[in-house]
Amino acid sequence: MKISDIDETIIQDWQATASLCKSSRPDSDLGASALASCKSQGHRSRKSRVKHTIGKKRVDISGKKIRGKKYGGPLPDWS
Repeated sequence: MKISDIDETIIQDWQATASLCKSSRPDSDLGASALASCKSQGHRSRKSRVKHTIGKKRVDISGKKIRGKKYGGPLPDWS
């Protein structure tokens, strides 16, 4: 694939902007990287059975919009 063959919509999917994250597009239409970035920014809810320690309490994070450490939230960066 050449750079001239890349479509504008593909480039927009790579960038996880706030408007993309807050849009009504389903999670299945977003790329994996963009979806992970949206969740880390706190714009999309998380789907996980894992519990994390937030403050001094053990909290179930499934269904909640919790920011990651990079964006000022309490969840650690596991990478």
